[in-house]
Amino acid sequence: MAQLERAPRVQPMLLDVKDAAVYLGRSEQSIQHLIFDKELPVVRVGRRVHLDRRDLDAWIEKNKY
Repeated sequence: MAQLERAPRVQPMLLDVKDAAVYLGRSEQSIQHLIFDKELPVVRVGRRVHLDRRDLDAWIEKNKY
């Protein structure tokens, strides 16, 4: 019996605040503070706020020591 090949799961580039918090291991409130302090850039679509996964990765790299 042939195995079904599964297509690789596509990871979204834009995350909402909740998913960004999980991605960074922070609280949603701390993500909102980083946005307010302009430490994390956002993509706004209407009232919705999204964060680019690449910006989150850049923030991680910037904050390593």
